[in-house]
Amino acid sequence: QLQASGGGWVQPGGSLRLTCAPSGPTSDYNSIGWFRQAPGKEREAVACIRTDYPRTYYAGSVKGRFTISRDNAKNTVYLQMSTLKPEDTAIYYCAASEVRFITSTWSNSDYYTQWGLGTQVTVSS
Repeated sequence: QLQASGGGWVQPGGSLRLTCAPSGPTSDYNSIGWFRQAPGKEREAVACIRTDYPRTYYAGSVKGRFTISRDNAKNTVYLQMSTLKPEDTAIYYCAASEVRFITSTWSNSDYYTQWGLGTQVTVSS
């Protein structure tokens, strides 16, 4: 079970930090990712961090604005979101995978075996 938190309302250009807390150590998973789903749209991958190797992956729409990171001591994964845009408005979900990591599959939701409840992010003026 994963728990995502930190969502809220922010004006365009603002920042938010989302937190994902797995029920166990993050090292139990091969990777942890963030997805989002806006109203009327399909769920899309946002970012992913490997736990076995220091690599991160981002969707093109957030690259340079969002940063995914992991705090091993707190067993927590963060998504720092900056320069937020109205199109970033969505429910954000964190997910974890115990499956062997393959670079080409990080953005495929089927790769992830555990999901948490989402947290709403609203960007508007």
